[in-house]
Amino acid sequence: MKPSRQLAALLLLPALLTPAGAPLAFGPAYSVQQAGHSPAGASSPAVAVPSWQWPLAPRPQVLRHFDPPPKPWLSGHRGVDLGATADGAPVTSPAAGTVSFVGMVVDRPVITIDHGDGLRSSFEPVDSTLAAGTPVAEGQVIGTALPGHCFTVPCVHWGVRRGEDYVDPLQFVMDLRPSVLLPLDS
Repeated sequence: MKPSRQLAALLLLPALLTPAGAPLAFGPAYSVQQAGHSPAGASSPAVAVPSWQWPLAPRPQVLRHFDPPPKPWLSGHRGVDLGATADGAPVTSPAAGTVSFVGMVVDRPVITIDHGDGLRSSFEPVDSTLAAGTPVAEGQVIGTALPGHCFTVPCVHWGVRRGEDYVDPLQFVMDLRPSVLLPLDS
Protein backbone atom coordinates (compact mmCIF):
# COMPACT_ATOMS: atom_id res chain seq x y z
CA MET A 1 0.00 0.00 0.00
CA LYS A 2 1.31 3.47 -0.90
CA PRO A 3 2.23 5.75 2.05
CA SER A 4 -0.48 8.26 1.05
CA ARG A 5 -3.13 5.52 1.16
CA GLN A 6 -1.81 4.30 4.50
CA LEU A 7 -2.15 7.83 5.90
CA ALA A 8 -5.68 8.15 4.51
CA ALA A 9 -6.64 4.79 6.03
CA LEU A 10 -5.19 5.82 9.40
CA LEU A 11 -7.06 9.14 9.36
CA LEU A 12 -10.34 7.45 8.47
CA LEU A 13 -9.98 4.66 11.04
CA PRO A 14 -11.94 6.47 13.82
CA ALA A 15 -14.85 7.05 11.44
CA LEU A 16 -14.80 3.42 10.32
CA LEU A 17 -14.80 2.10 13.89
CA THR A 18 -17.53 4.45 15.17
CA PRO A 19 -21.10 3.06 14.99
CA ALA A 20 -23.31 4.69 12.36
CA GLY A 21 -24.93 7.88 13.64
CA ALA A 22 -22.62 8.15 16.67
CA PRO A 23 -20.61 11.38 16.97
CA LEU A 24 -16.85 11.28 16.74
CA ALA A 25 -15.18 12.65 19.88
CA PHE A 26 -12.97 15.52 18.77
CA GLY A 27 -12.28 18.86 20.36
CA PRO A 28 -11.19 20.05 23.78
CA ALA A 29 -13.11 19.47 26.96
CA TYR A 30 -12.12 19.96 30.56
CA SER A 31 -13.22 17.19 32.85
CA VAL A 32 -12.83 16.27 36.48
CA GLN A 33 -11.09 13.10 35.29
CA GLN A 34 -8.25 15.27 33.94
CA ALA A 35 -7.89 16.76 37.40
CA GLY A 36 -7.28 13.30 38.82
CA HIS A 37 -10.86 12.67 40.02
CA SER A 38 -12.88 9.73 38.70
CA PRO A 39 -16.46 9.83 39.87
CA ALA A 40 -18.22 6.46 39.87
CA GLY A 41 -19.70 5.69 36.47
CA ALA A 42 -18.02 8.67 34.82
CA SER A 43 -17.01 8.42 31.22
CA SER A 44 -15.12 10.84 29.04
CA PRO A 45 -17.24 13.58 27.47
CA ALA A 46 -18.25 13.07 23.85
CA VAL A 47 -18.64 15.81 21.29
CA ALA A 48 -22.27 16.66 20.59
CA VAL A 49 -24.02 16.33 17.29
CA PRO A 50 -24.84 19.94 16.30
CA SER A 51 -28.56 20.30 16.95
CA TRP A 52 -28.95 23.59 18.84
CA GLN A 53 -29.42 27.08 17.47
CA TRP A 54 -27.23 30.10 18.07
CA PRO A 55 -28.27 32.12 21.16
CA LEU A 56 -27.85 35.43 19.28
CA ALA A 57 -29.18 36.48 15.88
CA PRO A 58 -27.93 36.94 13.30
CA ARG A 59 -25.28 34.22 13.66
CA PRO A 60 -22.71 35.93 15.88
CA GLN A 61 -18.99 36.27 15.43
CA VAL A 62 -16.96 34.23 17.92
CA LEU A 63 -14.80 36.84 19.65
CA ARG A 64 -13.00 34.45 21.99
CA HIS A 65 -12.91 30.66 21.73
CA PHE A 66 -13.17 27.93 24.35
CA ASP A 67 -9.80 27.53 26.12
CA PRO A 68 -10.23 25.44 29.29
CA PRO A 69 -7.47 25.36 31.90
CA PRO A 70 -5.46 22.16 32.48
CA LYS A 71 -6.54 22.19 36.16
CA PRO A 72 -9.89 23.46 37.49
CA TRP A 73 -8.32 26.12 39.72
CA LEU A 74 -6.22 27.72 36.94
CA SER A 75 -7.34 30.57 34.73
CA GLY A 76 -8.79 29.82 31.34
CA HIS A 77 -11.83 30.49 29.21
CA ARG A 78 -14.57 27.98 29.97
CA GLY A 79 -16.94 29.09 27.22
CA VAL A 80 -17.09 31.34 24.17
CA ASP A 81 -17.64 35.07 23.79
CA LEU A 82 -20.17 35.85 21.06
CA GLY A 83 -20.45 39.27 19.46
CA ALA A 84 -23.90 40.82 19.93
CA THR A 85 -25.36 43.34 17.48
CA ALA A 86 -25.75 45.83 20.36
CA ASP A 87 -26.10 46.05 24.10
CA GLY A 88 -29.70 45.08 24.80
CA ALA A 89 -29.75 42.46 22.01
CA PRO A 90 -32.12 39.57 22.74
CA VAL A 91 -30.50 36.35 23.96
CA THR A 92 -32.41 33.15 23.14
CA SER A 93 -32.31 29.63 24.50
CA PRO A 94 -30.25 27.46 22.13
CA ALA A 95 -32.38 24.40 23.01
CA ALA A 96 -35.48 23.64 25.05
CA GLY A 97 -35.01 23.40 28.79
CA THR A 98 -35.82 24.84 32.18
CA VAL A 99 -34.33 27.92 33.82
CA SER A 100 -32.26 26.61 36.74
CA PHE A 101 -30.64 29.86 37.92
CA VAL A 102 -31.09 33.60 37.50
CA GLY A 103 -28.96 35.92 39.60
CA MET A 104 -25.65 37.57 40.24
CA VAL A 105 -22.36 35.65 40.08
CA VAL A 106 -19.27 37.69 40.95
CA ASP A 107 -21.07 40.99 40.18
CA ARG A 108 -22.50 39.82 36.82
CA PRO A 109 -26.08 38.84 36.02
CA VAL A 110 -26.21 35.21 34.84
CA ILE A 111 -28.98 32.95 33.57
CA THR A 112 -28.58 29.17 33.37
CA ILE A 113 -30.78 26.81 31.37
CA ASP A 114 -30.90 23.07 32.18
CA HIS A 115 -31.38 21.22 28.88
CA GLY A 116 -31.60 17.74 30.44
CA ASP A 117 -29.16 14.84 30.07
CA GLY A 118 -26.72 16.74 32.32
CA LEU A 119 -26.34 19.70 29.90
CA ARG A 120 -26.57 23.28 31.19
CA SER A 121 -26.02 26.54 29.30
CA SER A 122 -25.06 29.75 31.11
CA PHE A 123 -25.10 33.26 29.68
CA GLU A 124 -23.56 36.44 31.08
CA PRO A 125 -24.01 39.35 31.41
CA VAL A 126 -27.69 38.89 30.64
CA ASP A 127 -30.65 40.67 32.20
CA SER A 128 -33.63 38.33 32.53
CA THR A 129 -37.11 38.55 34.03
CA LEU A 130 -37.50 34.75 34.05
CA ALA A 131 -37.49 32.81 37.31
CA ALA A 132 -35.86 29.48 38.17
CA GLY A 133 -38.22 26.67 37.21
CA THR A 134 -39.57 28.42 34.10
CA PRO A 135 -39.67 26.11 31.05
CA VAL A 136 -38.21 27.62 27.87
CA ALA A 137 -38.49 26.58 24.23
CA GLU A 138 -35.66 26.54 21.73
CA GLY A 139 -35.37 30.06 20.32
CA GLN A 140 -37.33 31.69 23.15
CA VAL A 141 -35.93 35.01 24.39
CA ILE A 142 -34.44 34.46 27.85
CA GLY A 143 -33.03 37.95 28.40
CA THR A 144 -31.04 40.82 26.94
CA ALA A 145 -27.30 41.33 26.59
CA LEU A 146 -25.78 43.84 28.99
CA PRO A 147 -22.48 45.73 28.59
CA GLY A 148 -19.40 44.85 30.54
CA HIS A 149 -17.99 41.47 29.49
CA CYS A 150 -16.07 42.37 26.32
CA PHE A 151 -15.17 45.91 27.24
CA THR A 152 -14.86 47.31 23.70
CA VAL A 153 -17.77 45.56 21.93
CA PRO A 154 -21.19 44.17 22.87
CA CYS A 155 -20.91 40.46 23.63
CA VAL A 156 -22.33 37.55 25.60
CA HIS A 157 -20.30 34.82 27.29
CA TRP A 158 -21.86 31.38 26.64
CA GLY A 159 -20.71 28.42 28.68
CA VAL A 160 -21.92 24.80 28.58
CA ARG A 161 -21.36 22.08 31.15
CA ARG A 162 -22.02 18.37 30.77
CA GLY A 163 -22.30 17.26 34.39
CA GLU A 164 -19.25 18.86 36.00
CA ASP A 165 -17.28 19.07 32.74
CA TYR A 166 -16.90 22.29 30.78
CA VAL A 167 -17.36 21.62 27.07
CA ASP A 168 -17.06 23.77 23.96
CA PRO A 169 -20.48 25.34 23.30
CA LEU A 170 -19.70 25.59 19.59
CA GLN A 171 -19.98 21.80 19.23
CA PHE A 172 -23.74 22.17 19.76
CA VAL A 173 -24.18 24.62 16.85
CA MET A 174 -21.35 23.62 14.47
CA ASP A 175 -19.69 20.42 13.31
CA LEU A 176 -16.23 20.68 14.90
CA ARG A 177 -14.86 17.42 13.56
CA PRO A 178 -11.73 18.01 11.48
CA SER A 179 -11.92 17.79 7.71
CA VAL A 180 -9.85 15.03 6.19
CA LEU A 181 -8.36 15.71 2.77
CA LEU A 182 -7.47 12.62 0.77
CA PRO A 183 -4.77 12.60 -1.91
CA LEU A 184 -5.79 12.41 -5.56
CA ASP A 185 -4.38 9.47 -7.46
CA SER A 186 -2.63 10.56 -10.63
